[in-house]
Amino acid sequence: MVVDDSGVESDNFDWNTEDELEIENFQPSSACLTVPNGEATTGAGVASSSNSKVLDHFVAMGFPSEMVSKVIQEYGEENEDKLLEELLTYSALEGSPQPQQQNEPDPCFSEHAGCTSDDFSDTDTFSDDEEITKSVSENDATLMSLVRMGYKKEEALVAIERLGPNSSLEELVDFIAVAQMAKAEDALLPPVDKPDYSNHDKPKKRRFYDYEVLGRKKPKGCEKRILGEDDEEVLHLPNPMVGFGVPTESTTFITHRTLPEDAIGPPYFYYENVALAPKGVWQTISRFLNDVEPEFVDSKYFCAAARKRGYVHNLPIENRFPLLPLPPRTIHDAFPLTRKWWPSWDSRTKLNCLQTVTGSAKLTERIRKAVENYDGDPPESVQKYVLEECRKWNLVWVGRNKVAPLEPDEVETLLGFPRNHTRGGGISRTDRYKSLGNSFQVDTVAYHLSVLKDMYPNGINLLSLFSGIGGAEVALHRLGIPLKNVVSVEKSEVNRNIVRSWWEQTNQKGNLIDLDDVRQLNGDRLEQLMNSFGGFDLIVGGSPCNNLAGSNRVSRDGLEGEHSSLFYDYCRILDLVKCIMAKYR
Repeated sequence: MVVDDSGVESDNFDWNTEDELEIENFQPSSACLTVPNGEATTGAGVASSSNSKVLDHFVAMGFPSEMVSKVIQEYGEENEDKLLEELLTYSALEGSPQPQQQNEPDPCFSEHAGCTSDDFSDTDTFSDDEEITKSVSENDATLMSLVRMGYKKEEALVAIERLGPNSSLEELVDFIAVAQMAKAEDALLPPVDKPDYSNHDKPKKRRFYDYEVLGRKKPKGCEKRILGEDDEEVLHLPNPMVGFGVPTESTTFITHRTLPEDAIGPPYFYYENVALAPKGVWQTISRFLNDVEPEFVDSKYFCAAARKRGYVHNLPIENRFPLLPLPPRTIHDAFPLTRKWWPSWDSRTKLNCLQTVTGSAKLTERIRKAVENYDGDPPESVQKYVLEECRKWNLVWVGRNKVAPLEPDEVETLLGFPRNHTRGGGISRTDRYKSLGNSFQVDTVAYHLSVLKDMYPNGINLLSLFSGIGGAEVALHRLGIPLKNVVSVEKSEVNRNIVRSWWEQTNQKGNLIDLDDVRQLNGDRLEQLMNSFGGFDLIVGGSPCNNLAGSNRVSRDGLEGEHSSLFYDYCRILDLVKCIMAKYR
């Protein structure tokens, strides 16, 4: 999102070929044009036979008059919201290919889908039937595979068009799954008492970890068994989601807690993952991390964007302090130039969770066309459509009737990273959004880690697992805690390069050792590293959440999924560090 004082948007997006496939919602059909006086005419120039103001209203928005007439006939003219919803649905279905034969097999696909960051589905519809039918026909095998999995045609079509015709089924399912999860995050969560973590069944505590990760021999008669939903009490997320306290709310906070004896540090550990995980996941995470109670926090209490996360850690919670200056907490404070153009009917003050993908230029053009037909405020049905899209894609107003997605630099600011943290070094715009969408919110993490400042005035030794773009490292640096020795383990080469570049540009005096796979970090390698600088003070990590998405119909395997099971490597490495450090005490 780039805007100057005149409100002119500088659209310098480096969209790739996938972005050019975006489908237009409000492009008028060739069979129906709108003349200046508002009358709808057919392609032959004949005026509409209907005198309905409602029909003219939707025809002016670009829907074919025949379609509008059909929907009005079915549902009447009273509920414009319902009519708009049905028109969008009809438009999408008209662009759908014919179903394949039932005996045609599904193509092979990789089974993981996830919540790389909490995305949204886009209910795009079509106007150019011939063009869309041609485009969709090339992908109907993939489309039908998605439909057979249980996804809606509209969701599948949007994913195919957004990600491009060459996208794998895995990528498409990932896109849809995180979209649905993000919608679920917006639901109000009833406040409940915090669960009691003191009475877990100890014999079951480490069964999967001991037998499946470490390969230990099972007791005689013990069948392979992974903790399931029936083993867990239901955990309801708190509302408001402020954990043990945030610096910007006056709510009564928890200022003291008693940790289990085997959880007392050092070494200190800090683990993060998405809050809205499947049933039983957070109880399992808690048990594997020494029965420490999770702290659920929404970053909207730290910045202008929501990010619902759970944290399990053994850090003290007394005498926390925030990073200063406090970041802007509303959209207008973060982006003051938007105030001039913000319509009164857009009541948003916070952005939704920042995504790994962003709305396209075609989408923003459709919104402009939908709004500019009216001298004053658009009707409620149009407002509803526009607000829904703006919330989905975190669009902000940058000119008269003009919305735009956030620029990567602006996302960096909202997440607490230095400007241009992910820029340069051959890193693409797409990679920047992906890396940022999977990162920590630095201000939130720094608030939790702030208790370490007085404890380690001379610097800290950090083991950073699943480092991403270095959110924990940036948080500690911004807190003024020297980084003496950092072992950063991150699979993505792009992210490793970002962390290395930040390390050099901030003139760090310590040592940075970067590794690429937590699964290769064994006891011998850890002991070698720890012998060189005396052990780790803090182990930070946030393992992949791919298999934790509640809407993941393909591989909703929880912590036993292919990617999210890396959580157990976090536990394994934490145990190894504790054992090695215990030998030297």
